[in-house]
Amino acid sequence: MLDQEPKLAAPGGGLPWMELQVARVIFHWQFRRSRQETAAALISMERAEILRLARSCEETRGAQRVLIKRIPGMEDSSRYWSVFMTVDHLRIVNAFLADTISLLGRGEVPDRVASTAAVKPGPEVDSTVLLSFDQSCADIARVVREIKDLRTATRYAHPWFGPLHAAQWHFMAGFHMRLHRRQIEAILRGLAEK
Repeated sequence: MLDQEPKLAAPGGGLPWMELQVARVIFHWQFRRSRQETAAALISMERAEILRLARSCEETRGAQRVLIKRIPGMEDSSRYWSVFMTVDHLRIVNAFLADTISLLGRGEVPDRVASTAAVKPGPEVDSTVLLSFDQSCADIARVVREIKDLRTATRYAHPWFGPLHAAQWHFMAGFHMRLHRRQIEAILRGLAEK
C-alpha cells in the first residue's frame, strides 16, 4: 500500500493517440468477426472468471488498492484501484450498457454524453459489489433478449469508438470486461508480492 496517492492522469484522460487508433481498429475488427451469440458467450465467460477471481480475495485484500503498470486500453487514472473497485467500475459500466442497449432498441438515444470519467468507482467499496456486478451482467442479457434486432438504425457515440448501434454496445460489454479482468489479475499479482 502506498503512503500517499500516486500522481496519475485525470479521469477521462483517454489513451495515447496511437494506442487509441489501434484500439479502434481492434474493436471494430473483432466486432465484425463476432455474432450476438459470441458476444453473449464472452460476457458469460468473463463474468464467471471475474467473480471467481474477486471471490478468491478476503475482504481486506479485495479492498486494498494496488498501483499497477498501465494495461494497453486502460486509462492511466485507473491504475490505482482495488479488486472491488474494478468490479464496481464494471457494475457501473454494465448498468450504463444495459440502459443504452435498451434505449437504442426502442429507437431512442441516451440524453447524456458517454464519458469515461463518469464511470470511475469510489475507493470505499467492499465485497457486496459482487452481487451487484453479477446482476448487472444478467441485466445486459435480459435487455438483449428483449430486442428483436440489435443492429439498430439509432446509434449512440462511445467516447473512443464513435457512434455505435446496440449490437456494438452489446459486444462492448465483453470486450470491456476482458480488459478489466486482466486488471484484476494484475492487482492480485501485486497483492501477492506484498
